[in-house]
Amino acid sequence: MDGVSQATAGEWADPKAQDVGATVEEFLSRLGGPTWILLSGEDPSRTRAVTTLLHGNEPSGVRAIFQWLRSGTRPHVNLACFIGVVDAALAEPGFAYRHLPDCRDLNRCFRMPFEGREGRMAAGVLDRLRAMNPEALIDFHNTSGRSPAYGVSTRSGEPQKALTALVSDHLIVTDLRLGTLMEATEDDFPTVTAECGGAGDARSEQTAMTALRTYAMIESLWDAPHRYARVKTLHHPIRVSLEAGKRVAYGSASVPEADLTLRQDADEFNFGVLNQGETLGWVRDASPGVVVARDAKGCDRTRDMFAVVDGRLVVTQASRIMMMTTNPHIAASDCLFYCLPVSSSELSID
Repeated sequence: MDGVSQATAGEWADPKAQDVGATVEEFLSRLGGPTWILLSGEDPSRTRAVTTLLHGNEPSGVRAIFQWLRSGTRPHVNLACFIGVVDAALAEPGFAYRHLPDCRDLNRCFRMPFEGREGRMAAGVLDRLRAMNPEALIDFHNTSGRSPAYGVSTRSGEPQKALTALVSDHLIVTDLRLGTLMEATEDDFPTVTAECGGAGDARSEQTAMTALRTYAMIESLWDAPHRYARVKTLHHPIRVSLEAGKRVAYGSASVPEADLTLRQDADEFNFGVLNQGETLGWVRDASPGVVVARDAKGCDRTRDMFAVVDGRLVVTQASRIMMMTTNPHIAASDCLFYCLPVSSSELSID
């Protein structure tokens, strides 16, 4: 199978531990492309769904599935696992590409029109999920920079908190619409994107493995409110992206050929608060317009959030920073980070 270039996914039912390979790379090579792994549960009347590797440089979810399969453990309920852009994950040097250069970002294709190879793949995944009608869906991801784990959902409710509690005590509830899987399934069954922490961090892999084990084996996801009572919700993040045609770099001082230089330790801001006047980086001209901050309604919030002072890009009000990347390619092609004014987030914490 030629990766996501195929419009349909393969299927592997109840693979034996000795058949999945000795390493996750061997496992992915045996899959050959997007694949559903279907595991029969002790209670066959119920199904829970897992998706992962919608981005090829985010390995924690597929590593957790691989370790589960190697253990030979039977889940309590049926477990349906979709493993996405296998070709991007396997491309040298391994787990380096979000998607291959000639492909679209699969996790931006889960909405109409379902065009092209990735659009057809996304439509097929949605059809399969809706046909199986799972109790819940967890979509495992990694952040592209250092970050604690957290959950993301489009809904704020007890089911979303319960799923988030498997990985974290923070749930981000977003009304931004980008074409992600969780947006497409919000009306069908409880869905959470589990951001397990930075790619390549051993703690992220442990987070994913622990979450998968609990998710697969727990009798009920919903009947222990004390388990998720600690989960706090942060609402309505603002998306901060690079202005079209601009170049971003990372460093300890302004990079001359870059329009925006963010601090090389910028991902240390994740889930922290920057106070009014603190420096995010440096800009080549005097306008904060090198970044564009928009809320879910499309309103431009750039000048509400940022200013340029002596060539430095500073925050104009205390803000919580989230999903900050230090990968210039991802920063330019997707977004730089998300932020929330602290006053708004504090008022929104349940």
